[in-house]
Amino acid sequence: MNTRQPSPDTGNRPLDKHAIAALVARDIPHGSFVNLGIGQPTLVADHLPNGSGVVLHTENGMLNMGPAAQGDAIDRELTNAGKIPVTELPGAAYFHHADSFAMMRGGHLDICVLGAFQVSAAGDLANWHTGAPDAIPAVGGAMDLAIGAKKVFVMMTLFAKDGAPKLVPRCTYPLTGLGCVDRVYSDLAVLDLTPRGVVVRETFGVGVGELAGRLDLPLLPA
Repeated sequence: MNTRQPSPDTGNRPLDKHAIAALVARDIPHGSFVNLGIGQPTLVADHLPNGSGVVLHTENGMLNMGPAAQGDAIDRELTNAGKIPVTELPGAAYFHHADSFAMMRGGHLDICVLGAFQVSAAGDLANWHTGAPDAIPAVGGAMDLAIGAKKVFVMMTLFAKDGAPKLVPRCTYPLTGLGCVDRVYSDLAVLDLTPRGVVVRETFGVGVGELAGRLDLPLLPA
């Protein structure tokens, strides 16, 4: 059963997590090898078009993962790294966890898509711990992916629940990787992190000037 979703009509409004995932899927080149991090990034699998040639890698040891499993297609022994039931595409392969990490660390992945608590304008990533005393650290394989993948995309809301920016001049949370993030996909904008600064590719429901003011960061046009 094909559960892939159509690309969204982004319109002039902030995006929900499914629309953000569809944008990420849109921008993954044909034939790429891609890892989707735990959480919202796993939604990208549901938006890759048939025939994309994209091969999804899972940290727990699978290549050519398909969309999330639904209904009778659910097999509790076939899950992604976040324990979400998934499907397999023709040619799927399974291997040891250590081999999976060798692929991640060895530069064999073209793109990884990760969530984040904070991303700095310089591309630093903080996504495993907020530093709060009662928070449970959860680094998983994020450090390996952040330094091992050829490109790192982050998928997140641009502001936290308390209104604080998550794209910041400098991360205040414990770091996952330095200078590793290439692009941020968010509810309000798609942003490239480049040597010359933060470049705005698209905005949703907000102008560039207003967004720069809320972030307190200089934003450059594409």
